[in-house]
Amino acid sequence: MIVFGGIILRSMFAHIFVGFLLCMSIPAASAKVRHYRWTVTYELKAPDCYTKGVITINGRSPGPTIRAQQGDTIVVELKNGLMTENTAIHWHGIRQIGTPWSDGTEGITQCPILPGDTFVYKFVVDRPGTYIYHAHYGMQRSSGLYGSIQVSLPDGVQEPFAYDYDRSIILNDWWHRSAQELAAGLSAIKFVWVGEPQSILINGRGWYDCSLSANSACNNTDPQCSPSVITVVPGKTYRLRISSVSSLSAFNFEIEGHNMTIIEADGHYVEPFVVKNLNIYSGETYSVLVVADQDPSKNYWAAVNVVSRPTKNLRGLAIFNYYPTHPRLLPTAAPPAGPLWNDTKYRLNQSLEIKSHRNFTIPPPLSTEKLITLLNTQNKIEGRFRWAVNNVSFVLPHTPYLIALKHNLRHVFSQEAPPESYSVGKYDIFSKAENPNATESEALYKLEFNSTVDIVLQNANTMTANNSETHPWHLHGHDFWVLGFGEGVFDLAKDIGNLNLVDPIMKNTVPVHPYGWTAIRFVADNPGVWAFHCHIESHFYMGMGIVFESGVDRVGRLPRSIYGCGESARLRKP
Repeated sequence: MIVFGGIILRSMFAHIFVGFLLCMSIPAASAKVRHYRWTVTYELKAPDCYTKGVITINGRSPGPTIRAQQGDTIVVELKNGLMTENTAIHWHGIRQIGTPWSDGTEGITQCPILPGDTFVYKFVVDRPGTYIYHAHYGMQRSSGLYGSIQVSLPDGVQEPFAYDYDRSIILNDWWHRSAQELAAGLSAIKFVWVGEPQSILINGRGWYDCSLSANSACNNTDPQCSPSVITVVPGKTYRLRISSVSSLSAFNFEIEGHNMTIIEADGHYVEPFVVKNLNIYSGETYSVLVVADQDPSKNYWAAVNVVSRPTKNLRGLAIFNYYPTHPRLLPTAAPPAGPLWNDTKYRLNQSLEIKSHRNFTIPPPLSTEKLITLLNTQNKIEGRFRWAVNNVSFVLPHTPYLIALKHNLRHVFSQEAPPESYSVGKYDIFSKAENPNATESEALYKLEFNSTVDIVLQNANTMTANNSETHPWHLHGHDFWVLGFGEGVFDLAKDIGNLNLVDPIMKNTVPVHPYGWTAIRFVADNPGVWAFHCHIESHFYMGMGIVFESGVDRVGRLPRSIYGCGESARLRKP
C-alpha cells in the first residue's frame, strides 16, 4: 500500500503509478522554452462559403497548433490588433500551477488586453495530452479565436497504446452574425436568441448552401470552404485528437465504415473501448485510434452531427482520404446520420462507459470535506433572460478577483457567501421554470486550501415547456474525478452508494445531461482564483458560472501586466 497526498493507492496499481510519477518529473535539462509571437486581427474569410469578419491569429483560424513536450515552458507574446475590442486567451486544460495569472480569464485572473497592447502568457505544460486554447472575452470564441495544443511525453517514454501517425481534428459551430450582434441580442430586454448555427466547421472548414442566402458574400465555389481532408495510408493506425470549441452545439463524430477506440479524454488515459461514433461536448478533448482498414480505392465521410438540440440538415463533413486516392474524390455513400438528436439515454450510457485506464488510475479521496449542489436554472432579472446557478446569475467584477484578493480590495465584489445548495424537495426539475426572482452577484466560493470538494450539478427544465438542455461544465486550474451520472433528481441517500470511487476518469470538462445530474470530486490544491462554468458561450455570457478561491495567500507576486482595469489601474506602477 502506498500513501500519496493522503490518497491510499491500491497495491495492484502502486508500482505502475510510481513509474507514472517518475515520468511526470521531467529533468530541467530536457525541458524546452517554446516561444510564439501572435497577432490577433480581424480578417475577411469564408470558412463555410459565407464571407465575414473572422478573428484570426497571424491571419489564421483555427490558430496555430502549439506542439510541446511535457515539462516545456510555453511563452506566447499576444498582440491585440482588433482595433476596437479587448481580448484574452484561455489555455483550456492547462492547470497553470504556479502561474494563475496566465489562465487567460478576463475579470478573474487578469484585466483584458487592450487594442494595440501586447500581453505575454508564460506557463508550463506539466502533463501530456490533448488540449485547446480559445478566447475568454465576451463571445469572441464564436468568431474564430481558437486552436489546438498537443503535449507529448518526453523522449523515450512510451504511451500505453501504439499508433503510426497523429492527426488533430478541431470542431466548431459557426454563425454568420458577428459575436457582437449575438451578444447584443442576449443582453436586450427584447431578447434575441443566437439561434442554431449556420454551419459546422471541421478544422475551420464547413459548407453553407448559398441558395439560402440572398447575400452576395456567399459563394459555394470559394476554395476556402472545400471540405477538410484527413489523409491516411492503408493499413496504418491513426491517433485522432478530437476537440470541440463549439459555442452552443453538442456533437457526434463518426467516420463512415470505421470503428474508433477511445483512449484519452482531457489529457487522461481511458480504459480503451470501441465505439461507432463519439459524443463530444464543448470544451472536451478526446483521442481515438482508427485503423485504415477499408477499401483503399474509395474515400469516406467524416461526419459531425448535432445532438441534444433539434436542427435541420445541419452537419459538418470532411473527407477521410485513403492515399493515393485523390483527396477531393467525394465519397459515394450518404454521410453517417449519427444517433437521434434526442436519444439522451445513448449519450448518458457513453458517458458512463468512460473509465480511467487500469494502469494509470489515480483513485479519488474516499471522503469529502464539502458538498456543493448547483442547480442550473434559466431565469429573468428585471425583464432580461439570464442563466443562473441556485437562482444566482454570475457577473464579472470590474477588478479581477486575483488582483483584488492579493491587495485585500474586498469592496470591489460582493462578500456575501453564495448559496451552496437549493431546496431539493421544493423545486420541480421537470416543470417549466417560473424564475422571475433571480439575483445577480459576483460573489465567489471560498474553499479551504487542499480540501476535497464534491459538486453535484443538477439539471432542470428551462423556461420553455418540456425542454432541458445539455450543459458542459469546465473547471479551470484543476482536474476532477467524474464520480457518476444519473437521471432525475440527485438523491444523496440513494445515489451516494452508486458513485465510482474505484476507477473514475479525471477530466476538466463534463456534460450534465437533460433532466439529470453529474457528480464530480476535486482537491482544491492549486492556489489561485478559478472559474467553473458552463462552456456554452451564450450560457456563460448570460450568467451560468461561479468562481472558486483557494490559497490565494500562497500565490507569489503578481506580474504588473495583468493590472489596468477597475481599481487595479492605480496599482499598476511598481
